[in-house]
Amino acid sequence: MEKTDLEALLTLVRDGGTSVTDAMHSLIHWPTQDLGHTKLDLQRGARCGQPEVIFGAGKTPAQLAELTEAMLTHHPRVLITRISAEGAREVLDTVSDAQYEEDANLVWVDREPREGEGLVLVVSAGTSDRSVAQEALHTARLMGARTEHLADVGVAGLHRLMGHVDRLREARALVVVAGMEGALPSVVGGLVDQPVIAVPTSVGYGAAFGGVAALLGMLNSCAAGVTVVNIDNGFGAGYAAATINRIKTPDHK
Repeated sequence: MEKTDLEALLTLVRDGGTSVTDAMHSLIHWPTQDLGHTKLDLQRGARCGQPEVIFGAGKTPAQLAELTEAMLTHHPRVLITRISAEGAREVLDTVSDAQYEEDANLVWVDREPREGEGLVLVVSAGTSDRSVAQEALHTARLMGARTEHLADVGVAGLHRLMGHVDRLREARALVVVAGMEGALPSVVGGLVDQPVIAVPTSVGYGAAFGGVAALLGMLNSCAAGVTVVNIDNGFGAGYAAATINRIKTPDHK
């Protein structure tokens, strides 16, 4: 239940559109629902603006299917990150309108599609960064942002990026995904006046240390306005970008 849902329910009670008993019944599982293996946080939408997201890693396929069905009784949208192929098959078999992005290990259900607002632009350095970029892209989209992906514009061929500077400047927030030495967010940060959320990926040769080199490079960026999430954390970057995207400014109505 999100803030708008709770406000609508209280308004119905005030105006006599529903009884106190019926309103209490609709809140029977609020703020949590105990499934035995998991306690769903049903208050998160009202508290944080977005419903709880299911972290798929470590959960059995049966648990993931049960969680999805339970969430859908309270929210029209469900997102599962880091889901296994087996877990995805179980959810798809259980929920007919679930969708699966195999490259990003994501499953989602969206029963109330919205026209995205603003623009979150996900910029990725190379094809090997696609899975993390797609995680960020779909996360921001399901959080209500209009999203676009500018792919394969890493610093090894800087002309590929420079042809899209106007597009970079149209976004309210940018997610920049890169592995290897992680230089791309610094370049983007030097071209725009919007927030840049840098995502280091675990792409690179031995001295990349599974993304640590990119992480340290991004943390040491000389470009102001660059903030950094953890290695391969496309979800966290997409969520943060969508939150920034919702903030209205004089230039972005």
